[in-house]
Amino acid sequence: MKRTWWRRAFPGPWRVWTVVREVLGGLLVCGLAALLQAADDGGWPSGLVVGASAVLYALRRGLPGPVLVVSAAGVGGPAGFLPVLVTAGYSAGRRLGRPWRAPAVLALGFLATLGVGLLQNRRDHFPIPVLLGLCVAGYLLVGVLPAVIGRYRAQRVALLDSLRERNAQLLRERVMIARQARLRERHRIAQDMHDSLGHQLALIAVHTGALEVDRTLGEQQREAVAVLRRAATGAMRELREVVGLLREDTATAPGGADAIDRLAAASGATGARIELRHQGTARPLAAATGHAAYRIAQEGLTNAHKHARGAEITLTVRYEPDALVVEVVNGPGGDGTAAVSGGQGLTGLRERARLLGGMVHSGPLPDGGFRLAGVLPYTSEGARAAAPDDEELDLLAGASVEPEKRRRSPAVGCALGALGVLGVVAAVAALGAVMFVSSLRDATVQTKLYDSIQVGQSEESVNERLPVGSDFLTGDFRKFGPPVPEGAHCRWFAGDLGGDLGGGAESGQEVLRFCFKDGLLVEKQRFRGKV
Repeated sequence: MKRTWWRRAFPGPWRVWTVVREVLGGLLVCGLAALLQAADDGGWPSGLVVGASAVLYALRRGLPGPVLVVSAAGVGGPAGFLPVLVTAGYSAGRRLGRPWRAPAVLALGFLATLGVGLLQNRRDHFPIPVLLGLCVAGYLLVGVLPAVIGRYRAQRVALLDSLRERNAQLLRERVMIARQARLRERHRIAQDMHDSLGHQLALIAVHTGALEVDRTLGEQQREAVAVLRRAATGAMRELREVVGLLREDTATAPGGADAIDRLAAASGATGARIELRHQGTARPLAAATGHAAYRIAQEGLTNAHKHARGAEITLTVRYEPDALVVEVVNGPGGDGTAAVSGGQGLTGLRERARLLGGMVHSGPLPDGGFRLAGVLPYTSEGARAAAPDDEELDLLAGASVEPEKRRRSPAVGCALGALGVLGVVAAVAALGAVMFVSSLRDATVQTKLYDSIQVGQSEESVNERLPVGSDFLTGDFRKFGPPVPEGAHCRWFAGDLGGDLGGGAESGQEVLRFCFKDGLLVEKQRFRGKV
């Protein structure tokens, strides 16, 4: 039970920055409370107010509602509770999620402020309208306005989290759509390849098989036909593997690095002079890397057969510490210049190597030969496989989201609330200014009027000429001046003279006093009262 209450009063997570922020904020609140309390002569002990502010500040995160009510009640008395009320209002607006809780807590806080203010008014003697205006304006500024700001902050954070979650969901859906589109396109290509190339290669294999047993052909011709039949059969096998790769997104890539030996043997069976070299310590390769190495060797041998017929070919597979190098070098022969053009095969090889983080280099040699080499890193396959391919990126870039009805920003409502608070405060301030000017006029007697009133006039006639007065502004005047005549009752007013009354250097508010006894004005006094 203690653990539950502790977690509720001090909710986490408590990171290093959170602790530092809370400590600095608490020191600032306590310092401001001490300064305000030092300027307040309400008789409250400063240590008590500062300690209570520190406790309330520490509890405001876990118990924002009770802390707000207690802080608001404290503001009705000493002024030192103002800083903690600001922080409590902000926490209440941010942490009270239910719509009805924040207004209810703020209403309770205002009632607490007003109740304590009425009790405190027994000493201050403020007029009730003035006290009510001060409570309304002050509470709106230091309690409600921070709550509105905190509410906006909480709604903004919630909206941003919702938008991030929705954006992540849209990205996941778009990737799924892109992969489905890619699979459909791959299946279509696989079907076309199977229906067209598969049929043609099957016919080639059948016809070469028939020619191989034809008795009219010589031994050398039968050997050439056998090479063609094996090439057609191998092409059909690779076509089936490629079709399987296109149909299944996770199928093993055909023709790995281990198949390079068979490729060189098949090419050598055609009469080409091929030297196969293996260098370095062989190591297991990822499927995509092995397939790329196979395609580089295949393209190099094909180009050598096409453009340098009869030339000597050197095929090297070298295992470097950080990469696999496949190199095909052929000497001059046939149309040596044609080998430089490359074509679509070399373009496809460069793109395949680039996706794996490697590179392909091709170019002529000084002796008229040609060199094709590819460098494939060992550790690039995992990162490349996890990233979307070009087709997915194109689909993601071109995908569009149906427009939704525009949501209203929480800043609009909070701004309207803040403007409402400031408007009410301005109205209360204007009303207070009007009341203050009116009270000041009612509490001031002009010098001309003072001089025209003579001792011995009736109380009724004097009161008819005097303003109604204001105990709020002149109540402290009773503490100054000469003693009141015995048995008389007096009225105090402020004078309109700003200079010294001739009594010396003492400065202060000019006070006019009229004392009555038995229905007559028995004394009028003019003196300075300290302010």
